[in-house]
Amino acid sequence: MDQSEKDAGTIAALVIRMEESRLPRARRLQERVIAGETLSDSDISFLKRVHDDYRDNQALIMRNPDYSHLMASFIDLYAEIIARGFENEKAR
Repeated sequence: MDQSEKDAGTIAALVIRMEESRLPRARRLQERVIAGETLSDSDISFLKRVHDDYRDNQALIMRNPDYSHLMASFIDLYAEIIARGFENEKAR
């Protein structure tokens, strides 16, 4: 199996996890922080896991630039959640 085949399998798994698990949870978090709520320890752990996965898969994304826009928009969503959560925490 060559690198492109391995990448395709890994990307498929990452996209499935993003669509079925991470994106729905991120949208729920986004709704909560927009409503003024703060992030729980569980929320922060989730965001850290996502960040760690992104960091661990940067080489994969660099080798497959067609997916970089997808990852960038996802990271933007997480950045918004973190920023709003931080602002909500400061406002308390």
